[in-house]
Amino acid sequence: MPLKRVITVCMGSSCFSRGNRNMLPLIQSYLSTHQLEDEVILKGSHCFSNCSEGPVVKIGGRTYTRVSGERIPEIMEIEFGDLKQIEDGTSAQNQQ
Repeated sequence: MPLKRVITVCMGSSCFSRGNRNMLPLIQSYLSTHQLEDEVILKGSHCFSNCSEGPVVKIGGRTYTRVSGERIPEIMEIEFGDLKQIEDGTSAQNQQ
């Protein structure tokens, strides 16, 4: 069984006040729309010590800074586009 990817949203006071509280529903919506809920663990965490670069979201080994609601779809496609393609039977090579 493949390991689940982990999305961690900083809920420290700085990131929270800069808008990370609004990222959770956007991420949840993306995961639901693309039927990825079972492939991902979504959790909040206290400060990542990147307060001046917040809001901060970590996905796997990558840290995204200055995240906005407008960037969430792009970030999710970067991180989960390949997984989505595998699940629906397509691949980047097949889409040429």
